Amino acid sequence: MPVKIKLALSFVVVLVAAIAVYFQHAAGHDRMQYVVAFLGFFMIFAMWLFPEVKRNETGGGVSRDASR
Repeated sequence: MPVKIKLALSFVVVLVAAIAVYFQHAAGHDRMQYVVAFLGFFMIFAMWLFPEVKRNETGGGVSRDASR
C-alpha cells in the first residue's frame, strides 16, 4: 500500500478513535474509552508494521503433472 494511502488511513483512524474515546468518556464508560484508544493505536501500528501480502502470478492453480 502506498505511503500516501497509509497516512490518510492513519489520520482517519486517529480521528474516529478520538471521537469514539470522547463519546465513551462523556457516557461515563471509563474502561471502554481505554479499550477504544488502544484498538485505534493497535490498528495503526499493525498497518505500518506488517507488510502487504504480495503473490506471484506463476501459472496459478494445479500443475499439469498433478492433474494426470
